[in-house]
Amino acid sequence: MEGGLLFGFSTALYEEINIKDGRIEQSNFHNYPIMCINDAPPIDVHITKITENPGSIGEVSTTAAFPSLGNALFNAIGKRCKRYPFSPHFLMEIVSRF
Repeated sequence: MEGGLLFGFSTALYEEINIKDGRIEQSNFHNYPIMCINDAPPIDVHITKITENPGSIGEVSTTAAFPSLGNALFNAIGKRCKRYPFSPHFLMEIVSRF
């Protein structure tokens, strides 16, 4: 669960592929940022008992990261962000429109 959330947060905040002159600009981790351990928020996972078999759970946490972060940003700035990643540059662009 924690790894899936961090993977989702990393994608939502940092990961972006840019194409310039028909070529992908990112080639490796030096210019394709991912979330590092010192950027990771504290995560507290609670497992609840259920009576039915839920099936596989691994991917659920990754897909939950995007909307939860989007909702948190909406609560903070009052505007829906409809593009990923939620990079600092992109967020400053949205906030400056107010």
